[in-house]
Amino acid sequence: MILDDLVTATKKRLVVEKQQLPLIELKKQAESLPVMNPNQLYQRFLSPMLSIIAEVKKASPSKGLIAEDFDYLAIAKEYEAAGATAISVLTEPDYFLGNIDYLKTIAEEVPTPLLRKDFTIDPYMIYQAKVAGARMILLIVAILSDEELSAYLQLAHSLGLAVLVEAHDEEEINRALKVGAQMIGVNNRNLKDFTVSFENSKKLRHLIPEDVAFVAESGVSTVADIQELKKLGVNAVLVGEALMKAPDKKGFIKKALE
Repeated sequence: MILDDLVTATKKRLVVEKQQLPLIELKKQAESLPVMNPNQLYQRFLSPMLSIIAEVKKASPSKGLIAEDFDYLAIAKEYEAAGATAISVLTEPDYFLGNIDYLKTIAEEVPTPLLRKDFTIDPYMIYQAKVAGARMILLIVAILSDEELSAYLQLAHSLGLAVLVEAHDEEEINRALKVGAQMIGVNNRNLKDFTVSFENSKKLRHLIPEDVAFVAESGVSTVADIQELKKLGVNAVLVGEALMKAPDKKGFIKKALE
């Protein structure tokens, strides 16, 4: 399974990263930074207007190389100018060709809140996200125990980071709600075989309370897809490959927000 491979690769990567910068040092750096209230970000996603999380992504396991000419900073600036609510930055290097330095560079020049998109399996990665300038992190229910979900959510909040908790089915949504998730992303992509269906968002939307932001993730190809998801009552749509391939990224987002 691709998800298992991603977790295995992340574990190997963390061994090296912890040798380069020990947790105690990273923690000191993270805790010396200002703490913002994550509730402000959650409230932005709960506003009546649809939110767009625009993704900076070079490659994916299902599509291979998406962007040969990958000027990630210019792309992020275009997303900001178009009015994206947040920008998702892939930092997973082995399968998505991401890099945490992309996040750091964008954070220095773009004020839009950044989501660190990675396979968070260790507190170390949450401190890393904070130091790199992220305002949000991703927690995937399928790869974490209830204890880990709860602990990582609390740690992120203590550092001022909002959390997008990703679920794929009813059981995972219930687990996310049980630990106090305030923003839940339903992935329309099956991470076991990478097939895509909006039926997942349609089927699961009613399970998420009004005061919890609902984010539809994956599978958006056109502005019409976003309009379809909007009719389902989603609060936000995360758009990756379609935006990366769009010749006019700014125009795509502006049309989606109309």
